[in-house]
Amino acid sequence: MAVPETIPIGYEPDYHTDTIGHWDDGQFLGSVVAAFSQGYTHTDDWLAHKRWYAVLHTFDAAGHHLGSRIERTGTDADHRASVDTAQHRLNHWLDALPGRRFGDINIRAFRYEFDDVLFGLVIETFEGDEHAELYPNNIGFYEPWDGSYDT
Repeated sequence: MAVPETIPIGYEPDYHTDTIGHWDDGQFLGSVVAAFSQGYTHTDDWLAHKRWYAVLHTFDAAGHHLGSRIERTGTDADHRASVDTAQHRLNHWLDALPGRRFGDINIRAFRYEFDDVLFGLVIETFEGDEHAELYPNNIGFYEPWDGSYDT
């Protein structure tokens, strides 16, 4: 089965997809996520290279990417402050979405680069099967395309 034009993502409270849903102008996908820059190779000071981000992607009702709001809030060298700041920022952005309601979404593949990190829902092939991978979260969506995912 081919990757569908719009990829369903199931809402799961208190888990990886607990900040997705709909708002007056369409759909949204938010997260607090850590990532290394593209091409990073492990070094002894890796904590200083693992960056934390607040992320909010918005989409129209048909699932087309409208824009992304991303802010780097620190590194793992100051883990707690970096994560807390990212969560606070994301909550602030979510609170500002008119008509916000959490729930399942259906969005199209998209790519957005920020701070030398890939953010997006990217169609990939692994062992001959196509799937959609959410970056930098590393969450995969596969057949039967019912909104469930693999981490």
